[in-house]
Amino acid sequence: MLKIMNEQREKEIASKRALAKKLKKAEVEARKKAIKERPPFKGLQIRPTASLFNDAGKKEPGEDNWTGYGFDIHPQVTFISSCILIVFIFLTLMFQDRAALLFDDALGAITTQAGWFFILVANIFIVAAVYFAFGKFSNIRIGGADAQPEFSKLGWYAMLLSAGMGIGLLFWSIAEPISHFGSPSPMFGIPAGDPGAAEAAMTTTFFHWGIHPWAIYSIVGLGLAFFAFNRGLPLTIRSIFYPILGNRIYGFWGNLIDVLSVLATLTGLATSLGLGVQQINAGLNFLFDFQINTTTQVILIAVITGFATISVMAGLDGGVKRLSELNMGLAGIFMLLILILGPTVYILSGFTQNLGHYITSLPQMSLWTETFKDSNWQGGWTIFYWAWWISWSPFVGMFIARISKGRTVREFILGVMLFPTLLSFLWMAVFGNTALFMQTNGIADIASAVAIDESIALFAMVENLPFTALLSGVGIVLVTVFFVTSSDSGSLVVDHLTSGGKLDSPVPQRVFWAIMEGVVAATLLIGGGLTTLQTASITTGLPFAVILLLIVYSLRAGLSQEYEVEETVRKQLESVEESHLLNEAITSAVQDEALVDAPSSPKDQK
Repeated sequence: MLKIMNEQREKEIASKRALAKKLKKAEVEARKKAIKERPPFKGLQIRPTASLFNDAGKKEPGEDNWTGYGFDIHPQVTFISSCILIVFIFLTLMFQDRAALLFDDALGAITTQAGWFFILVANIFIVAAVYFAFGKFSNIRIGGADAQPEFSKLGWYAMLLSAGMGIGLLFWSIAEPISHFGSPSPMFGIPAGDPGAAEAAMTTTFFHWGIHPWAIYSIVGLGLAFFAFNRGLPLTIRSIFYPILGNRIYGFWGNLIDVLSVLATLTGLATSLGLGVQQINAGLNFLFDFQINTTTQVILIAVITGFATISVMAGLDGGVKRLSELNMGLAGIFMLLILILGPTVYILSGFTQNLGHYITSLPQMSLWTETFKDSNWQGGWTIFYWAWWISWSPFVGMFIARISKGRTVREFILGVMLFPTLLSFLWMAVFGNTALFMQTNGIADIASAVAIDESIALFAMVENLPFTALLSGVGIVLVTVFFVTSSDSGSLVVDHLTSGGKLDSPVPQRVFWAIMEGVVAATLLIGGGLTTLQTASITTGLPFAVILLLIVYSLRAGLSQEYEVEETVRKQLESVEESHLLNEAITSAVQDEALVDAPSSPKDQK
């Protein structure tokens, strides 16, 4: 009996090996045939001469780079973007008063004239993300069918949240709800200080930090990851436009796209770094009576940029990943302390109600444009946020793409959109509801502190909790580490853009961009503070919003051809497997029949 079982097992193993060989051979042949026979992609090309993934004329990442003196750079992108930044820095520092007025006028003009456009495109990105996550492209794997994730889910989520929001979560988690409580969105029609204003304040805060920004990040990140890891194109924004431009992505239009990406990334990042250093300055003033002024903040930028530079030199695994995981652990402890020491039941009840009100109000808030109100409330809030997220999208999208190889489209979209959104909501509920509880119950006048300076909101709140010095110290450390992780993540991303999409580049090059980020942040602070930071994000976000719309179209084109090839291969493999199993069944039946008909003994043979 044992012998028969062993023979049967060996037959099964041999059958599986034969099937595996047939499937492997069939897959190679089917893939070649599917790629060869797919229709040429025309898209928006004026002269549609190239199919979507035609290898003719395709270049390796960094093929046209200039190397020397510790640098490995794409000359056009690097020199043009650097020159623009240097001229901007020089003019802002030389004409500070005029620059501040110019930034203020530009902020008002863009928010009033183009606000509707920001509102519209932010919603388009949500629709596109849902379409990709639940449509026919959902099972396409980044990096190919056999690709495996490079990082654990915990490490992946930690880096997502640190890169995507970072400093802003600490800066606005108290300042924004308190500001909305004193000046509610005109959409709700609630008087300032009314009991309903607290709910409206948290709902509005959830709206600005909810699925809209993460939908933007997911679209850009998915496009970069797909064209880089599935098609071998450089890890730069220009690569997403291959379906539209073909091999012209290596020329003028590709260079222009990457230059805009560099400028958007640096200004969006500088906004966050500027907010972060203002908050660090406020914390040091609270604990050690440091003066709150631009000079102190510029010095802090220089010191913290030095730490960020050290992290950049350590690379993605050695610096960014470890700092991100450390940051998330520290942030979790900080949030837990506030939850325990603050009005715990109020916080948790408020979180539940805030979430429900956000879900029910989301459609109206998403499409509200303040058309029938004589105000420009959205200009300083929603429009600024949407432009800020858009200007951040090359940075965050590229960083997400860099760490997301091996994820399916559905896993990528849902992971990027849902997990960070829920954690952001929880964070905002803990800090925002605590501040609102203190404000509405007369425990502290946080609103007056926010009216003076938004950056001191966190410390005005923890002043009324136990262990004030400890909480303030943890807050300062947390903002500092967020500053470092945002800076070194941004440096790696800008480095990819300016090195022709190469994943590894010389250390001096990374150091240069880390320093440049600090210089831009310092320049914006000198040129006018918060208004200048907001203007920089909105100004670069407007043209980049148009680029993002084209990215949606181009990404769908790329995924469509990938899907057609994979479907052709899948059908061919199913056919081969069915044929193999049928042959096995026939062979087995013939053998069984032969055994039945065979003579059972020598006597029967006579």
